[in-house]
Amino acid sequence: MKLLHVDSSILGQGSVSRDLSAHVVATFRDRHPELAVSRLDLAATPIGHLTAAHLTAAQDAPLDDALKSDIALGQVALEEFLATDIVVIGAPMYNLGVPSQLKAWIDRVSVAGKTFRYGEHGPIGLCGGKRLVIASSRGGVYSDGSAAAFFDHQETYLKAAFRFLGITDITFIRAEGVAMGEQARSGAIASAKRETAALAA
Repeated sequence: MKLLHVDSSILGQGSVSRDLSAHVVATFRDRHPELAVSRLDLAATPIGHLTAAHLTAAQDAPLDDALKSDIALGQVALEEFLATDIVVIGAPMYNLGVPSQLKAWIDRVSVAGKTFRYGEHGPIGLCGGKRLVIASSRGGVYSDGSAAAFFDHQETYLKAAFRFLGITDITFIRAEGVAMGEQARSGAIASAKRETAALAA
């Protein structure tokens, strides 16, 4: 069984989502010692955003070395994603959405004919059977029922993007309100880690 661990926070050791995603991966490893884990740090090794040059590259247009390297990174990311059984993503909320580095990676793994296709009645996801766990961190409180739920374009986007690819087994391990004082932060992290315990059963 293979697990892909993806982080996207730019905060390094101070990142709540990195702490949570590492805890999730450790939980899976404890329960499944045979698990093969691959690591992708999108802050340390970002994948470039899609440009017109990426699209023309598919038409055998001349490529410079930088674009060749970037396309190769995107291809490796796609192959890793396709080969994995469990995906764990550290995904903080930045300005009501996901980090741009994470969006760039999702664009590279959302490839027609590879991870989805269009059928007679619309799009069909090709990645069913994968398990997705998203370690979500938020400075404020945006969960369902909160006054700010309308502003959540982070978890709602992630759920839609991966369901589009056919993934229906999606779990959010969420720590929110982490910018609302030290007590709120530590309580949210502790609660999220308690939820993690049930994941790998």
